[in-house]
Amino acid sequence: MPEMRFVIRWPDGRAETCYSPSLVVKDFLAPGETYALADFLERSRSALAIASQRVEEKYGYPCSRAQAQLARIETAADAFLDLPDPRVTVDAFEE
Repeated sequence: MPEMRFVIRWPDGRAETCYSPSLVVKDFLAPGETYALADFLERSRSALAIASQRVEEKYGYPCSRAQAQLARIETAADAFLDLPDPRVTVDAFEE
């Protein structure tokens, strides 16, 4: 199963490299695109849930790294919820 990383930029300008066990992230996010925080969270939840399900289908258990990555994204996003228009940019995909 091909894994990938996607580099995001939080509303404060800080870059973070995120992990996915599947290329399905490409169906939900695009390099160079900027998303409203709520939209980015929904897209991340969907992509990482599908990625984890694909691991479970293949190996018999969900991907704990995908689940941990989603938890990290959600925790980091909490810091920006009170901003007037928080946005997250996808800088790049790394395969």
